[in-house]
Amino acid sequence: MLTALIALVLLSNSVASAEKADPSKILRIAYVEFPPITYQNDAGKPDGTFIDMTRKVAEEAGYVPEFLYLPVSRAYLYLSNGLIDVWPGVTNIPSIKDDVLESWSSPSAIHLSAWYREGVTPVNHFDQLKGKTVIVIGGYTYAGLLSWLEAQDTITVTEAPNHRSALDMLKRKRGDYLLDYRQPVEEVLVMPSDSMIRYSKVRSRNLAWLFSLANPRAALLRDDFDDAYIRLVERGEAPPVRVMEEGFIIPGFPDAYR
Repeated sequence: MLTALIALVLLSNSVASAEKADPSKILRIAYVEFPPITYQNDAGKPDGTFIDMTRKVAEEAGYVPEFLYLPVSRAYLYLSNGLIDVWPGVTNIPSIKDDVLESWSSPSAIHLSAWYREGVTPVNHFDQLKGKTVIVIGGYTYAGLLSWLEAQDTITVTEAPNHRSALDMLKRKRGDYLLDYRQPVEEVLVMPSDSMIRYSKVRSRNLAWLFSLANPRAALLRDDFDDAYIRLVERGEAPPVRVMEEGFIIPGFPDAYR
């Protein structure tokens, strides 16, 4: 019943655009709360640097983008069952690796860090989280890593509703470390009151477009996006094409979530 209702909502959202565009060119794009990269602004509209790039690439490729705001776990589900066509997200997510095709192009990388107060020991090995309280952001799966953290008897996980609240919890010593992405945290840091906040690098990943394999045109969509991105780069309207690498991984990081 829920899936049918969601499908109906998605269909109704497509009607207005379908009246003006070829329905086969309408692209259902999920986005999640991950400011400043992707987020829903105060007007209830999709916003962020990756949203802007996604819109530009989709239109360059000849598609009409329709954005759907979702919790990240729902975005994973809709990629697997085909209720969305593409998600501007991150590469190498174990739980959906068999459900998506990743773009070859990537506009930038994102960085997961362990944030801590001045005077606390930096994290140089993932085992240092044992015996500690780790703050996480509600709604984030950390590409599946959250389930591993919650399964550890020696790690206490506590949740914050957003990045600013997480920093405040850290400053009030309600956690030893905050596991969070660098870009969203830097967006809400306030100086000089947050000057005691430090971070250690944990994991870097690539931003990319993930296309649902439930859509029989997934490979075509990926090629269209990659070709469009290259054209934008050649015109100076997109960041240079990056060579996607595994990136930094802190020693001791769980193998299953690399």
